Amino acid sequence: MILPIYVYGQPVLRKQAEDIAPDYPELKELITNMFETMHRADGVGLAAPQIGLPIRVVTIDLDVMSDEWPEFKDFRRAYINPHILETGGEEVSMEEGCLSLPGIHEAVKRPDRIHVTYLDEELKEHDEWVEGYLARVMQHEFDHLDGKMFIDHLSILRKQMIKGKLGAMLKGKTRCSYKVKTIK
Repeated sequence: MILPIYVYGQPVLRKQAEDIAPDYPELKELITNMFETMHRADGVGLAAPQIGLPIRVVTIDLDVMSDEWPEFKDFRRAYINPHILETGGEEVSMEEGCLSLPGIHEAVKRPDRIHVTYLDEELKEHDEWVEGYLARVMQHEFDHLDGKMFIDHLSILRKQMIKGKLGAMLKGKTRCSYKVKTIK
């Protein structure tokens, strides 16, 4: 089922998400719906707060990037109760966009290496270091679980430059090709 994506201004996007129990009701169905919603919106990642749920669940599908990064061929994963324990490596700047911020793309600096823990779809525990593009996508999506958005990493000047677009979103004026839920 395709779900509406919550746009900037929705309170759930600024809320700290909670870990869920392994017996969370209809978890498999939720993950399936998140993948469908993400694909319909042409995204590579989606966090549960972006569909209105303040829980720690994220879906990531990087198969679309496999032409540039062959290691992402058939890469499709769900992350349950993910947490970043540590960051490392160098800070790398790359343009990011977000389904909850349609039409905004900005360069964001992030560490290129992270230490994460999470459960996979089979509820198997993982504790690993992740590098490169996947580390960036995970940081972007996991930020949503902590009530943060990529615009929080921007300089004051860059934030001023997108203030008009953010204001329009707060007024419910959002144009995109997927179903959204605005505050108006």
